[in-house]
Amino acid sequence: MASTPTFLQGVFSFTGHGLSKPEPIDSMSFVVPSGLTAQPLYFRGGNSSEELIVVTLTRDGESMRVFPMGAKSSVNVPLRVVEDVDPDTTLELVVAAPEGCSGEVVVDFGMVTF
Repeated sequence: MASTPTFLQGVFSFTGHGLSKPEPIDSMSFVVPSGLTAQPLYFRGGNSSEELIVVTLTRDGESMRVFPMGAKSSVNVPLRVVEDVDPDTTLELVVAAPEGCSGEVVVDFGMVTF
């Protein structure tokens, strides 16, 4: 079975509106193509701010995985658990931070489609 790797990567500015109010990260969305299945492989992220932030992987708008990152810290989470994401599902990364907190988040999210 052939698979195709897909990566959502970049450095993005954010301004926090509260940890319970996540906002989309620009260009960090992927729709699983019709007829294919996706499997998340890993998430790596970094936080330049002085506060804890949270990046959440959503599946069709619902929380799927949560990645908290401490102040000026990073996280590396293997997601090799076999978890299929169905065709036509939207995966999106969103970020939440304390009110008024600002900084940049570094994101590297990898998956395969097959």
